[in-house]
Amino acid sequence: MSSPQEPLLPPDLPDPDIAPRRSWLPSLVWVVPLIAALIGIALVVKSVTERGPAITIVFDNAEGLEPGKTQVKYKDVEIGSVKAITLSKDQTHVEIAVQLTKQAENFAVKDTRFWVVRPRVGAAGVSGIGTLLSGAYIGVDVGHSKETQTRFAGLETPPPITADQKGHRFILHGDSLGSIDIGSPIFYRRVQVGQVYGIALDKEGTGVTMQVFVAAPYDQYVGTNSRWWHASGVNVRLDSAGFVVNTQSLAAILVGGLAFQTPPGQPMGEQAAEKFDFRLASDEADAMRAPDGIPVRAVMNFNQSLRGLSVGAVVDFRGIALGQVTGIGVEYDPQTQNFTMPVTLDLYPDRLRRRARNATMPQARTAASGELLRRLVERGLRGQLRTGNLLTGQLYIALDIFPQAAPVKFDIGAEPVELPTIPNTLDALQVQVADIAKKLDRIPFDQIGANLSTSLKNADALFNRLNTEVVPQARDTLAAARQTFGSAEATLQRDSPMVSDVHQALQELTRTLQSLNALADYLERHPESLVRGKPADKP
Repeated sequence: MSSPQEPLLPPDLPDPDIAPRRSWLPSLVWVVPLIAALIGIALVVKSVTERGPAITIVFDNAEGLEPGKTQVKYKDVEIGSVKAITLSKDQTHVEIAVQLTKQAENFAVKDTRFWVVRPRVGAAGVSGIGTLLSGAYIGVDVGHSKETQTRFAGLETPPPITADQKGHRFILHGDSLGSIDIGSPIFYRRVQVGQVYGIALDKEGTGVTMQVFVAAPYDQYVGTNSRWWHASGVNVRLDSAGFVVNTQSLAAILVGGLAFQTPPGQPMGEQAAEKFDFRLASDEADAMRAPDGIPVRAVMNFNQSLRGLSVGAVVDFRGIALGQVTGIGVEYDPQTQNFTMPVTLDLYPDRLRRRARNATMPQARTAASGELLRRLVERGLRGQLRTGNLLTGQLYIALDIFPQAAPVKFDIGAEPVELPTIPNTLDALQVQVADIAKKLDRIPFDQIGANLSTSLKNADALFNRLNTEVVPQARDTLAAARQTFGSAEATLQRDSPMVSDVHQALQELTRTLQSLNALADYLERHPESLVRGKPADKP
């Protein structure tokens, strides 16, 4: 077997020289980083150019706020975000670093307001329900100032009125706050037209000032002659028509409210200007009452208990409320060693003048009005305590003329003027009852009782004697009288002889009277017969 044939090998050749290809373009490996760097620079430039001002908002706490997640919104449009949250150096509040967008540059002005929007229940209703799922965010009310600012004091509650709401703001001055709070509703003819957005005490501390907002188009109904009053709770009144219940709405019952309206029959006047001042009355009746003019201060001194009389009680003149009680005091006279109870009053004579059918009543605080008051006191004008409510025992002061009242000294120039008083009927009755009790106490009831007991014993003895002595004799007398009456009855029967004789005698007496009557008639016709006699009968 033959061996395989060996392959033929080429002859040895020299190694080839390889020259690299030259190129001026860089490697593609560096293109990608370069593009990424350019994109990053573009993003940085875009971020810087689109970034708005950085501001700091101060809150009491950071409840519900998170850096990098909490947004700043205006009308549900994002205009910024929270970047950092830090405590203040004194640890009394938190500082929220906020980055606004470029389009929100005009928000960084002095009168812009910020607050945290979260679920709240208040007088204005329930708000922030949407944040239960999305989380809290910072709300904004843009300001209109031209002065920029980067540090703001955040509001703890949302502002009831924002800058973009149309309407008018007004100022109300009242005696007390009542049940009013920020956000309490305002009603016009029972339609909610606005709300309260500010409350403050007066500088003197004698009342409260409220700032209210009436939204457009309802602000056109607020005139210079409009009247404002508390419409809180339920107003129950008992009059000749029965029970009258008056309220504005369920919201007014729960959280209070205010109402305004023009008095019936009067013009509204010009539309009230921005921040026009109004008086706030306690109720609708007080608001609709005509202006009372300047009050006249007076005092009445009572010598009786004032239990049931309170400040604010009515001073009444025959059904017309002339004023109210403003103060109740007590004074001690060391000379008489007696107490008097001075009651201070504010009287409004214009209320009486407005109801007068003629214009003869003089103006208040004039010499003519003083002279009229002096003459009325001389005629018996007095103040008297009367019961206004039998259930509660409340009293009021009645002014009336009592012609039988005793004369008193009256000084019209005194300040305040002192009006005389007279006890009421109940007090006079109590005095009379006390006098009767004293007289009854002086009657010797014990001696009278002893004498009465003796008299009763004597009467009992007398009755016993009558029963044993007089009664048997009276029985015998009555039996004899009965026998006598029986005999008389038998005698007077119709068929008895005596009755027949009497009947016959009466007939004879009748005939005799007839003859006498005929004789009298003849003599009346012929009186001469008494002298001449009766003429003879002609043949």
